[in-house]
Amino acid sequence: MKLQIRRFQVTDAPAAAAMIAHTLLTSNRADYSEEYLYQLINQLTPTWLCQKAAMTHFYVGYCQHQLVATGAIGSYWGRPGEYSLFTIFVDPGIQGMGGGRQIIQTLEQDPYFGRAHRVEIPASVTARKFYQHFGYQLKPGETYPDDEGLYRLEKFPHESLG
Repeated sequence: MKLQIRRFQVTDAPAAAAMIAHTLLTSNRADYSEEYLYQLINQLTPTWLCQKAAMTHFYVGYCQHQLVATGAIGSYWGRPGEYSLFTIFVDPGIQGMGGGRQIIQTLEQDPYFGRAHRVEIPASVTARKFYQHFGYQLKPGETYPDDEGLYRLEKFPHESLG
């Protein structure tokens, strides 16, 4: 399946928030409590997504005119040469069909990624193995989820070039 991927627009926000909520309640239910998932859903509102998009390069993926994927890349706490991937979600109805791969590939082709010496992903328990498939590894000493219930993974994009 080939997604049409483009930069986020304000008009995408309601559909993105709804898809993210559906994904959290479907795909992440086995790994997180309902209370935790609803806290995230209440945070990831259309307004919050617009704010995130203003600070990052935020992408959306569409299939047959339906928003089915999101992902962003932005600064890692303002540190030069360090970036982070954020808000990566793929609709459960298309998981396993290449949509997540296309979002990751889009983020890894973004100019921020091209300048990065290190990229971090705060990964859910649910998505950790997916990101490891793309070469993201647990940060040293981070073998368990942190107090946010996330694994901190990282990748050094230009490591093999030096």
